[in-house]
Amino acid sequence: MLLLWGFAVLSPCRAQPLTSSAYTVVVPMSGTATTERNRAFSTALAQVLARVSGGRDLRSRPGYDEALSHAPEMVKYYRFRNDELTGLQLQVSFDPGSVRRAVTQMQSSRVGVKPPVLLIVRDAQGTLLGPDALASLALVVNQRGYGVAYPDTALPALDTSKLMAADPSALAAMASHYHTGLALLGRMHQDSADWTLLSGGHVKQWTDRGDDSVRLLAEAGRTMADNLGQQLNVIGEGGRKVRLWIAGLYSALDYASMLASLRSDVAVLKVTTLGAHDDGVLLMVMVSVPLPNLVAGLTSQGQLLPTLPHTGTDLALRWLH
Repeated sequence: MLLLWGFAVLSPCRAQPLTSSAYTVVVPMSGTATTERNRAFSTALAQVLARVSGGRDLRSRPGYDEALSHAPEMVKYYRFRNDELTGLQLQVSFDPGSVRRAVTQMQSSRVGVKPPVLLIVRDAQGTLLGPDALASLALVVNQRGYGVAYPDTALPALDTSKLMAADPSALAAMASHYHTGLALLGRMHQDSADWTLLSGGHVKQWTDRGDDSVRLLAEAGRTMADNLGQQLNVIGEGGRKVRLWIAGLYSALDYASMLASLRSDVAVLKVTTLGAHDDGVLLMVMVSVPLPNLVAGLTSQGQLLPTLPHTGTDLALRWLH
């Protein structure tokens, strides 16, 4: 029986943002024919499954071989790379929801890799800082269990003012390009730095002071990780029922993708559909964490955003496109 991987859309040769996300890998290629490409997809997926499961050996689990055979269906973006040093390579980015769904179906006891944090940091002159300049920040973030991503100049620039205002269109653009709802926006000054942490539409701002830029960047990484840890690193106990309304569903594909995303979250134990009206659906969700932590976890992936309360529900979210 075929497993349900989700509904990733394969987009060949589309520009891929520079990222250390667990869902993006680079593998060697022997050629560009479909057979070689699909073989490379399977190799890449094996690496991603190992990452997402926390290094567990899933090869003997039911459904593992079938997952690899369906690797092309789980690819969201890919592109070929070729240079004299490394030869022909394939950079692959898999759909996070599809991968987590696959790991869950393989009965792994550890799923839910955190999405990367998009780092949008500028110096005092307004110049966007890249990986080398942000090394001390990225090191602290990585040590605390989070991946990072950087703005891709080949993609349309994100409107940071709209991100800071939690504008749904800006959040949807960030989720589409960088597969995350987490971002750290910073502005360095001569003796201080201003920071804005965006987590699924929730905004937290602070200022650090000092004239050592390396220390300021590292301190920002620690503060960011501490805040995210309070939201996302919550151990689930027992179960509680939550009446959840999700709007913004305009097709059967939206509905199926939303369910796959919910069921891949480790805090969600069971999902039951109670009814639907217009572009929304009413769900009864059994969860293992308090409501604020549930919201933080569901919105951190970038596909869901809190919206106006809906009568008769505990929580209302909107599916972003």
